[in-house]
Amino acid sequence: MVHRLSAGKLPTDLLRLLLDRIRLEDPRVLVGPKIGEDAAVIDMGQRLLVLTCDPITFATEELGWYGVMVNANDLAVRGAEPKWYLLAVLLPETSATFAMAEGIIAQTEEACREVGVTLVGGHTEVSVGLERPIVVGTMVGEVERERLVTSSGARCGDRILLTKGIAIEGTALLAREMEAELRRRGVGPGLIGAAKGLLRVPGIGVLKEARAAVRTGHPTAMHDPTEGGLSTGLYELAEASRVGMRLDRAAIPILPESRILCRALGLDPLGLIASGALLLTVAPDEAGTILASIEREGVACQIIGEVVSPEEGISIVEDGSRRPLPRFERDELARLFETTSR
Repeated sequence: MVHRLSAGKLPTDLLRLLLDRIRLEDPRVLVGPKIGEDAAVIDMGQRLLVLTCDPITFATEELGWYGVMVNANDLAVRGAEPKWYLLAVLLPETSATFAMAEGIIAQTEEACREVGVTLVGGHTEVSVGLERPIVVGTMVGEVERERLVTSSGARCGDRILLTKGIAIEGTALLAREMEAELRRRGVGPGLIGAAKGLLRVPGIGVLKEARAAVRTGHPTAMHDPTEGGLSTGLYELAEASRVGMRLDRAAIPILPESRILCRALGLDPLGLIASGALLLTVAPDEAGTILASIEREGVACQIIGEVVSPEEGISIVEDGSRRPLPRFERDELARLFETTSR
């Protein structure tokens, strides 16, 4: 059977088929490839090495800065400190210039300084068949053994916390990549400008709030919802932890810019790429302490639900009625880009 694939992440069922074939023969691998887990963990003795790799394929602006931030997020949710970064830059043959490469490297260095990371190497080339530049980053960091957090530790009764708001990254990308279409649909330039600014404020990085959470408490699980939005992030975390979840729709924070842009383009913010939001589960007696610690860092945080038994599934409560949380086979942004490119 031939599976024709659309742009975006591989569907979960197909990804599971691939990951189930991987055999880990090195006993030092504490966390390997698994749905819902953001980074690998290697036992190096007194400290654990944490590694992740992520590309930037949807964005064209601030590619270098973008790549550092999303890779640092994957280490942040492990409770780790990002330390070293490798960057692969692929430039399109039809439009590549030295200034393009120079700009991406400068953005990367800026972001590395911002998060305290050293750029240690990588690769740069001009590639055939590309329509836009692509960067692929590999971030390496460290964490003390007792501070390690995974996506598989959520327990029944835990509270589910979310920082900032959903679809921050997706909203900024929509404003930057589809400005003309948004204006055609009646969205004003002021609001589009504000949406573009979400990339930096409140920003797509979660290192600050992750540090606050592990400094003041013991999150049972943390996850970085990216492609497929909050909904996919919740399904991934639930699968990793083998639990169910019950969400309060009214408690899920959505920024005004996200609401307006999604409404204009017919998108569901629950399924829109969501870097910038930290998803974490904490024991009930620690929820208030961790939430307050995150907010002292100037980062908004909200309890959006509760971890329940796997038999209850993953549901969302809205206006008194309970229904399954919507699933998104691919990110709303990827769906939109494919539709508009036809």
